[in-house]
Amino acid sequence: MSRLIILAMVLLLSLPTTAEKIIAAGDPWPPFSDPDLPNQGISIEITRAAYKTQNYEVEMKFVPWARAIDGVKEADYDVLLAAWHTKERAKFLLYSDSYLENKIKFIKRKGDSFEFNGLDSLSGKNVGVVRGYGYGDEFSNAPNFSRPEGKNVITSIKKLVAKRIDLTLEDEIVARAMLKKQAPELLYKIEFTKNALSNNSVHVASGLKNSRHKEFIDAFNKGFKEIKSNGTLDAILKKHGI
Repeated sequence: MSRLIILAMVLLLSLPTTAEKIIAAGDPWPPFSDPDLPNQGISIEITRAAYKTQNYEVEMKFVPWARAIDGVKEADYDVLLAAWHTKERAKFLLYSDSYLENKIKFIKRKGDSFEFNGLDSLSGKNVGVVRGYGYGDEFSNAPNFSRPEGKNVITSIKKLVAKRIDLTLEDEIVARAMLKKQAPELLYKIEFTKNALSNNSVHVASGLKNSRHKEFIDAFNKGFKEIKSNGTLDAILKKHGI
């Protein structure tokens, strides 16, 4: 074999391979994911960094949450980038290791004396939820209160202020960020409970119908360990004030 051929082979092997594209889906959920935020939010920046170490490029599609989760379930999209774990979803999703945590609190009208002290304290109340969101199996199956659905948290907060529901719930950081962007006047009309319903871990998830679901989740887990150990994760969290 000539030196020229050997040199050409070495050069070809040294060229970087083109990153493979992963199609992700989710809804606007600031500050974790939002098309208008720098790098589209904390969750997306973390998952992109993790996947990049494994030579994957993430293309994000912002759609309503119910469509996102159905699309990943049916393998129309490859992954959800910010999913909470529930037993029901685990029937059709494979979850990654946790990479963030949310503290889910109840939102009430300003001046309301309500405080959350277990599911019994919700008896007889109308608690607005977002269609397709997972709030935990105990909350979702409790028989002592109703859960009228809305398309997003802002819709539920507007219903709350209009006295059409008694409470709604969301991660406080997320709710404040969404209101600041979309309806800042409502911030002065609501309060958050001190006690949280739950602390929910955040995961990447891929549908079991997707023939590559294990590959996608394994790649994220491996990449997340890498960005955690090399300081990239800490730098992202610090940049976003977390």
